[in-house]
Amino acid sequence: MESLLHFGESFTWSKIAVGIIILIISAVASYGMVMFAILKIPADYFTSAYPLKIRSNKPFFIRWSLVILKNLFGAFLVVSGVIMIFGPGPGVLTILLGLIMLDIPGKRPLEVKIIQRPAVLSAINNLRARYKKAPLVMD
Repeated sequence: MESLLHFGESFTWSKIAVGIIILIISAVASYGMVMFAILKIPADYFTSAYPLKIRSNKPFFIRWSLVILKNLFGAFLVVSGVIMIFGPGPGVLTILLGLIMLDIPGKRPLEVKIIQRPAVLSAINNLRARYKKAPLVMD
């Protein structure tokens, strides 16, 4: 019981205000990053004809360093998206963008399953239309 009292006493109005400000800033930043990424996805990315690019013109060390960093960032986005489902932020879209970043076998059907949800596809295409980008094409 004593530990619960000590925990409750550590909260002050200033700490609560700082927490709320951080929460709002992180939610706005995550929406901004998701919007930016959605606008950068090629319209034909979810078609079977989309070519998967491998940058073989880079040196081995640089190429694999970029692949590792991209996968770490993708994993971070997936975990962040799962957390955002229970809090503020675009959880499903963040998970989708994380999956796009990851290089794992079998990710394509999962990406398509998420993107084909009517609410998700509609929201993405509405955003793309607002910024004069072509809607996403699906197979």
